[in-house]
Order: sequence, then C-alpha cells, then structure tokens
Amino acid sequence: MTDLVVVLCTCAKEEEGLRIAETLIEERLAACVNLLPPVRSIYRWQGAIERATEALLIIKTSQPSLPALRDRIVQLHSYDTPELVALPVTDGLEKYMAWWREQL
Repeated sequence: MTDLVVVLCTCAKEEEGLRIAETLIEERLAACVNLLPPVRSIYRWQGAIERATEALLIIKTSQPSLPALRDRIVQLHSYDTPELVALPVTDGLEKYMAWWREQL
C-alpha cells in the first residue's frame, strides 16, 4: 500500500474537465490528470434513469492532498453532486510513483 490515490471525476463537458485539470496541476493538488472524452454515463438520479455524455478525469494525487483536492473540485465543478471517488494505489513502478510524489 502507498499514500498515492487515483481519483475519478466526471464533468459535463470537456472544457470544464480541462479547466479543473489545469487548476489542480497549477495548485499542485495533482501530479497528472488524464482527460477521457467522451464517456457515456448511465445512472439513476432523483428517481429517474439518466444518460449523459461526460468527460472523465483520472486524477493522480496523494492521501494527504485529497481533502484540498476534494474541496477544490467542489468549488470548480458545475454539478451539485460531482462524482469524486478515490482509489488507493497499492503498487506501481517506483520511479513513476517517486515522480508522482515530487509533483505534489
């Protein structure tokens, strides 16, 4: 187990994802953000099944940076309840993970 986490966050539009990604990098809350447009999302919201085309952010951060990252995404995001799911990184290439930590 490491202190590194990958955060998944969907955005309504690619432009919103780019703005959030650039802010997180500039503020050193993320080492890297991958933006995957478009993704098709199907989910239940307020009792109805919804379908949306969204952009997916894959955010590389650390456990200590997670609270500030979470707060910043909530500030920047257009959704009332943005998706924000943190997944622990249990292993990886040590040289890459060292670089990851250096960026935060």
